[in-house]
Amino acid sequence: MVAATVEEGPRDDPPASPVPGQCYIVGAAATGAWSGKAQTVAGYTSGGWRFVEPVEGMSVYVNADGMVATFRQGAWELGIVRGSSLVIGGKQVVGPRLPAIAPATGGSIVDAEARTAIAAMLAALRQHGMIDV
Repeated sequence: MVAATVEEGPRDDPPASPVPGQCYIVGAAATGAWSGKAQTVAGYTSGGWRFVEPVEGMSVYVNADGMVATFRQGAWELGIVRGSSLVIGGKQVVGPRLPAIAPATGGSIVDAEARTAIAAMLAALRQHGMIDV
């Protein structure tokens, strides 16, 4: 399968009226014509269903939600993108997680508004996994 596309994420039941060429990720509790074919990619043809066993790292584009599904460690991951950095326009905008940054404390002049803004920025960076907690 090259540049594979499926109609939607994992589903257990085959669609009632599939069209030749449509493909689906078969869910973990497959039923009907898909029974015994859990986690495979099912493609409908004029001769019926054909199944492809996924291999580690295989990816398919999911039409229903515009995400990529990747087969990892025996299951499909939907919408998870893995990498070591994100480069846009030749500039790295996201890279490896950096060490934790301590909140502002002490000092001879305390600016409460600035500290509140800094705390909010640090919280956002932690929430997005960009710095350690």
